Amino acid sequence: MTRRAPAGTGGTETRRQQRNRALMVAVWLVFLSGAVRDLWAGGHGGPAVAGAAAGLAAFLAGYVALVYRHTRTPLPPRTVYALLAALFALALVLALTAGEPWLVLFVYVTVAAGAALPWRRAVPAVAACVAALALVGTDFGARPLWGGWTSFVIPCVLAGLALMSARKTVLTLRELREARAVVAELAANEERLRLARDLHDLLGHSLSLITLKSELAGRMLPARPAEAAAQVADIEQVSRQALVDVREAIGGYRRPTLAVELAGARTALDTAGVEAGLPPRPPSVPLAPEQEGALAWALREAVTNVVRHSGAARCTVSFQVPEAAGEPLRLTVADDGKGPTGAAEGNGLSGLRERLALADGSLSTSAGLSGGFTLCAAVPSVP
Repeated sequence: MTRRAPAGTGGTETRRQQRNRALMVAVWLVFLSGAVRDLWAGGHGGPAVAGAAAGLAAFLAGYVALVYRHTRTPLPPRTVYALLAALFALALVLALTAGEPWLVLFVYVTVAAGAALPWRRAVPAVAACVAALALVGTDFGARPLWGGWTSFVIPCVLAGLALMSARKTVLTLRELREARAVVAELAANEERLRLARDLHDLLGHSLSLITLKSELAGRMLPARPAEAAAQVADIEQVSRQALVDVREAIGGYRRPTLAVELAGARTALDTAGVEAGLPPRPPSVPLAPEQEGALAWALREAVTNVVRHSGAARCTVSFQVPEAAGEPLRLTVADDGKGPTGAAEGNGLSGLRERLALADGSLSTSAGLSGGFTLCAAVPSVP
């Protein structure tokens, strides 16, 4: 089940992706264990513990809003900058008042900056966090430069760079999905325009001629019935030819392809809970449109039978590529289901056999070696 992402996210997000992203956020929170232990170690008074706990809760709320929610539903820029400023201020105050274990909060600020800001603004934000970490860690120069705070510098820098890179990758993938959607829409529009042009070219002249001859036949009646009958005969001939032309034009649109049927087979098998073993794409073998259409119909019919009647747990689709031009390309669909029942061949397989015969192909069916059903269809490749 998928949930449509809100406007501006550029795609859909599955529940599994949401869980994985939430898990990643939760894993990062494990590194706050040092600060939490410091709260319970008893080194602070009651008011200090309460204040630090409230500050930590506010920090986590802002961090989750930026790293989890903002990456799913973009927040307004002002909100992003306000949250980042609040995180930085909380990290600074808690580190100054609660001690060195709280310096880890600056790592989370760099993560949030890398995840929420564009590259040009994230780099200064990460640099500011590192500088603040150094100042607080050395007590503004009162302590030695080398100390416990230095263990947070590398995580600070690496976390910021990693999240900046991840954000760039996500944005690039999002733009790629949007570009693919635009290309698909343009291709569909082009197909509609091509169909409109073809139908206009095919029917425009024929319908005009039918209209003229109908008017002429009407004027001839009842005075000249013989001539009117000749015009009606011409109308019949023109209309029949127009019907043939339309069928030929539409046949090109209705003819299936192996690539489309492979994608449909994968979806159908996954939906039915059948484990699918399919090649990622059809083989690069030159086929005439009639031969490819017949083989695509065979794949569709075979997968339909597997889903509806076989009770199979696994279905495998494979192609045997011809060694030379003109030799047949063979499609094999095998499942581990109930196998043939011994009854007469159904209408689907009979029609498929006839369709393959019209394309100079052949069809054979048999029981699998270890049970199940195997269908093999072959069509000649282009010589």
